[in-house]
Amino acid sequence: MTPAARIAAAIEVLDQVFDGLAAEQALTRWARGARYAGSKDRAGVRDHVFQALRCRRSYAAMGGGEDGRAVMIGALRADDVDPGTVFTGEGHAPDILSAVETAVTPATLSEAQSADLPDWLWRVFEADLGADAMAQARTQRNRAPVGLRVNIQMNTVLQTIEMLEGDGIIAMPVEACETALIVTEGARKIRQSQAYLTGAVELQDVSSQSAMARVTVPPGARVLDYCAGGGGKTFALAALAQNDPDPVRFFAHDIAPGRMADLPTRATRAGVEVTLLETSEIDRQAPFDIVLCDVPCSGSGTWRRAPEAKWRLTLDRLEELSRIQMDILQSSSKFLRPGGQLIYTTCSVLTRENADRIQAFSNAHPGQYDLQQQIQTPVSDIGDGFFYASLIRTH
Repeated sequence: MTPAARIAAAIEVLDQVFDGLAAEQALTRWARGARYAGSKDRAGVRDHVFQALRCRRSYAAMGGGEDGRAVMIGALRADDVDPGTVFTGEGHAPDILSAVETAVTPATLSEAQSADLPDWLWRVFEADLGADAMAQARTQRNRAPVGLRVNIQMNTVLQTIEMLEGDGIIAMPVEACETALIVTEGARKIRQSQAYLTGAVELQDVSSQSAMARVTVPPGARVLDYCAGGGGKTFALAALAQNDPDPVRFFAHDIAPGRMADLPTRATRAGVEVTLLETSEIDRQAPFDIVLCDVPCSGSGTWRRAPEAKWRLTLDRLEELSRIQMDILQSSSKFLRPGGQLIYTTCSVLTRENADRIQAFSNAHPGQYDLQQQIQTPVSDIGDGFFYASLIRTH
């Protein structure tokens, strides 16, 4: 495919996404109908689509419209490329620009357009993040770094780096987290690499790893991952757990058990034993020394990875998420023993999902929990936006 043909394909995919289809589904549908497209072509179209979704609003303003064609015209203008050199109508290139499209002169962008957020969501960012709102929003306009967690129970960081190099993957250590690597070359090869297939590394954001590194898991502890999903945070804790003289026991639960479908396979690969629990079974296993709640959230710290989410989020949904987060804290805390740790995390940068939830929970349980740590990690060039809070149950 030519570069222009890839843009034409991206326009087709974007129009389906704007009509409500999930980006991954739209890309898969296009790929099935484009057997001629090689792996580099598919990757190129995917990159166009996700970058357009990250910058949808500013690109639309620069392209003079809201459909996929206008957004891709705006993307070219944002990169100081004359769209007329791409939209030629020749071969598989997009149709030639109309007089109206050629005449578009983008006005000065509003703050919300510059932040690539809906107006209502920009107001939330301003209220919750203050002076840091624009910087956090604009960082989300760039591709996210690829983070790996080294399973230090298997290999040292240096040994793992060498192992990855053998499969053409270049990774560098991160000073802020001893288990973390940032991939600088060969990211698309990770899932087929020996390091990944043998459990020596897991794909995990650096901010998430750093948060789990703050949790002290003593020998013999019983740990419940209450919103486990694929179990990534359980495995991170297991790699750092103090198993001598008594082994730590890990339990995983999710209100939607299907989300844990891959957890047993991943646990085997990582060399970790995890007991899966249905909701009705938790009482029989309680109390726990550590209860981890990685709650559903807006994902506002990860919109570089899933940019369509910021266009589909509504204020009603954000308020619903806040209620769900509070319900999870209330429900899960019942399974914690006195003196145990309640860990609350989100991949959000919004105060209302983070510090406000902890304050509301503490207010509902006066004198019953002591806040140990509360840390908000911003979106950065090494990791996602992430929130971590640790509370000790006093009685």
